[in-house]
Formats: sequence, structure tokens, C-alpha cells
Amino acid sequence: MERHIPIAKPVITGDELSAIGNVLNSGMLAQGRAVEEFEREFSGYIGAANAIAVSNGTVALDLALKAHGIGQGDEVITTPFTFIATANSVLYQGAKPVFADVDEKTFNIRPEAVLEKITGKTKAVIGVHLFGHPFDVPALEDICEDHDLFLIEDSAQAHSAEFRGKKAGSTGTGCFSFYPTKNITTGEGGMITSGSASVTEQCRLLRNHGQSSKYYHTVLGYNYRMTDIQAAIGLVQLKSLEQFNRKRIRNAAFLSSHIRLDGLVLPSKEPDARHVYHQYVVTTQKGCIDRDRFMKYLTANGIGCAVHYPLPIYQQPLYRELGYTNESAGCPVADGLAPRVLSLPVHPSLEPDDLQYIADVINRYEEA
Repeated sequence: MERHIPIAKPVITGDELSAIGNVLNSGMLAQGRAVEEFEREFSGYIGAANAIAVSNGTVALDLALKAHGIGQGDEVITTPFTFIATANSVLYQGAKPVFADVDEKTFNIRPEAVLEKITGKTKAVIGVHLFGHPFDVPALEDICEDHDLFLIEDSAQAHSAEFRGKKAGSTGTGCFSFYPTKNITTGEGGMITSGSASVTEQCRLLRNHGQSSKYYHTVLGYNYRMTDIQAAIGLVQLKSLEQFNRKRIRNAAFLSSHIRLDGLVLPSKEPDARHVYHQYVVTTQKGCIDRDRFMKYLTANGIGCAVHYPLPIYQQPLYRELGYTNESAGCPVADGLAPRVLSLPVHPSLEPDDLQYIADVINRYEEA
């Protein structure tokens, strides 16, 4: 029997199925008590005053920017090395994404690079806690305070990641995703966390058609609600998040201590950070390993792998049409990382023999 180890695998048990059944039997399937409970539990867990459940992580980013009043002609500084939704959410407002380069080791946005990109039009900074490693939140928080900017924490890949003891999403306006590959899932779904009463109120208003009370609509809103079915799954998953993350961290530690392939750079972790390994991302050294050939080798041996991300956002066709170029973005580290990164399985469903197999297969690799 051929072996196949997937790059990601959500953990769904009978508890989630039972929770779904309870919602179905209740007759309340849309946003209701389960959503309210999930918001309370999630905000308490993250350490934020408020949480607003929404239909997905992209919506969370969209509403966060809208609630902060980002609009036509504004600039928002963010990372080019992430999923495209981060920058697209800026475009949704009629604003301009401005890209600041990333750190070669953590892949996260560099505070010094952010400082270089601030102009009179800058209104916010979106940092991304990429692959489960938190960015330097205090440094970006200081920059935002000094320049009167809003800080958005894209925490879609960093449920329970910490920097200096504070959880991702607990400082700025946090935006989370519960897509199936994330550290916890609701199938689809998202959450906004905030310490601001006004931001929270605006997000709640906008997610439900701008409805201040039943059938009274004060602003142009949207149908961005989470369902009770999703929330019921989320409540069960949230209880298991620490267990899931401990397994991810142990799996990453095993891989890092057992993979010994010259030319393959293993993930780095800053001393002040709790890395929760949404992805275990290695980097091939130039002139040592051909990334695409290496991927084919892993796939042929039943090891799932993926490239996160093959292009900096400004190289995507959409952004090329908008006038972005490598030169205008000025992000040489991101340019250099995209052709060399590769994600390996690290999810909590991996068994010890899966991890040993991954390490053994990698260590046997030789360039043809």
C-alpha cells in the first residue's frame, strides 16, 4: 500500500458532530446563541475585550479596515509575503496597499521596513503572524502610536501564538480565520478581536446589513454573519486548541532535530515568540537544492508539500495590472524567498512513524 501523508488534515471528532446535531435540533441555524458563546469564549481565550464572529477570515480583514474608516486614497502598509487576501482587503476600501519587506528568518514584516514606507497618506499597518510565528507586535505598536496609525493583526495563521507573553490578536485589531487547514476550524469562518468599543460596535453593525435594531438600517451593511453551526464546531475546536498546538510544536521540534540535509534551512523561532506552526516552512539554499525537483521527490514518496507562497503579492497578475513592479515594491527579501520556500506536514494528526518517515525520506535526498 502506497504511503500518503497530507500537508494538512483537520481534526474532526464525534464531539463536533454532536455539537452540530444539537444546533440542528434546536431549530436556530443562523447567527444565535452559539455564535454569542463562541465570541465570549474566544475573546476570553485571546485576552481581548471583544470578539465579533464573521463568515470568514477575509471578511474579518474587510470589516476591520471599514470599522477603522480606511477609505479612498488612504495607504495601508502590509507584507507582500502572505496570502493575497491581506492586501486585497485594502483594495476593497479603495485604498492602496504599500508593501514593506520581510525578515529572512521569520518571514514576518520588518518594523524598520515599515518606517521607510510611511507617508502622509498612511492610515494603518497590517502585520501578518505568518505560518504561526508572531511578528514583533510591540515594535509595530510603537510605530503606529508615534505616527497615529491603526494596527491590524492578521492572525489567520496564529491561533494562540504569543510574543512576549501576549497572544496574537490581543493588541491591535485581530483578524482570525477558521478555514479547514488552520490550527482550529469551523469549516469556513472568521473572528475579529478588539479592545475598542467603537470598533466592535461598527463591526457588529456592518456584518448584519447595518441593522441597528430589527429592520432598522442606519448604514450600508453586509451579510457577513457566522452561523450557529459554524460556532458550535468552533466551541469544540477551541477546547482542543492547546492540545493541537502542543502537538504541532512537538512535531516541529522532531523534524528540526531529525532533518539533516545540506542546503535545507529549517524554520527559525525568535526567543520572545511562541511559534504554533500553522506551517513548517523550510527554505532551499541557492545553488544547493532545486526546490521544484525536491517537491517532486517528496510527492513521489507520498509526502504532501506545498509552496506558501510562490509569488510576492505585487508579482500577482492583478497587482501587475495595477502598476506594481518588483522595483516599485522594493522588497528584495520577499523576492528571494518566494522561489525557495516549501511547507512540510506538521499538523497534529501526524503519528511518530509519519514524522520519522518524513525525516528519513528528506535525509536520503540527493540532487540528480
